[in-house]
Amino acid sequence: MTPDRLRVLFFAPTLGDGGADRVVIALLRHLDRSRFRPALAVMRREGALAGEVPADVELHELGTPRLAVSAPALARVVRATRADVVFSTHGGSNIIAALAHALARSRARLILSERSALVRADRSALRRALEIPAKRWTYRRADLVTAVSAGVARQLASLLRLAEAKIRVVYNPMVDDELGARAAERVDHPWFGETTPVIVAVGRLVAIKDYPTLLRAFAAIRAARPARLVVLGDGPLRGELERDLRELGLERDVALLGFDQNPFKFMARAQLLIHASRAEGLPGAMIQAMACGTPVVSTDCDFGPREVITSGKDGFLVEVGDAGALARRALELLGDRALAQRMSSEARRSAQRFTTAAALARYQAAITGEAA
Repeated sequence: MTPDRLRVLFFAPTLGDGGADRVVIALLRHLDRSRFRPALAVMRREGALAGEVPADVELHELGTPRLAVSAPALARVVRATRADVVFSTHGGSNIIAALAHALARSRARLILSERSALVRADRSALRRALEIPAKRWTYRRADLVTAVSAGVARQLASLLRLAEAKIRVVYNPMVDDELGARAAERVDHPWFGETTPVIVAVGRLVAIKDYPTLLRAFAAIRAARPARLVVLGDGPLRGELERDLRELGLERDVALLGFDQNPFKFMARAQLLIHASRAEGLPGAMIQAMACGTPVVSTDCDFGPREVITSGKDGFLVEVGDAGALARRALELLGDRALAQRMSSEARRSAQRFTTAAALARYQAAITGEAA
């Protein structure tokens, strides 16, 4: 063991199937072990990605029932590990990480990561009234706040009154050397061996992803031509979506396949991906689909899609909540093979901005305090 490696303690409340959880796993896998000694603190070792933590990463379970009461337990881990850097990887855990850092009287470099819009349609006015002042106060303790997109960075500066020097845009590690091999893996679902075009959607089944709008869009597509929709993701709204499918008469043409460790094999075989979110930070599924050469039709929500897609060149952007526009653009791609092929090629090129190597270099610079 190299004695002068930086001890980096990551804090992730869960290891579920969300984008932030995937980023944590990517960082734990790829951080340069000659420079860094990573450790991970979680509330409980559970979730879809719990088995993906590398064997050499020291794992600390806080054992707390709720995130809101986790600061004292996390402070004990900060002290016990003698962390040089404390890195909170989820926007929802940043306040707790900053409080734990203070309780531990730690001199560790504190990095907080904001991964989504601070103001979102699925968050109440009361939550905003409480959360924004709390983040404004606690984020001052941070040495650096990473923003997953330039849009999120602008909101951090304006709403939390953070100095621009304290904010750094670091894109997620989305495209790595393994993607091609994983995209080539076999898909057992029978729809992918038929001639009817398949559309894919990827994301947790939660309100902010706006699956009702996506299903209305697909109903319009299905009324115009044969098509099928595969949805990859789990979440609390599964029952509601199953009810919506019955009401729209789409049960035979929509498959809710749940979470899959390898969404790339589905993306690579789909004719296009539809993304209907009302808010994002940086939509990883969209980037990964583009890297697979799959054209994307997405809502132009805050934030991220506009930084990923140049509408009309490497994908299409439409207004948030506009099921008709989503359907029209999807039908345009399904009906014009030359357009779809052109957008596929442009999408592959655009996605190369989000390679793991590029993101990892910026994350490592953020950890050490070096210039990006």
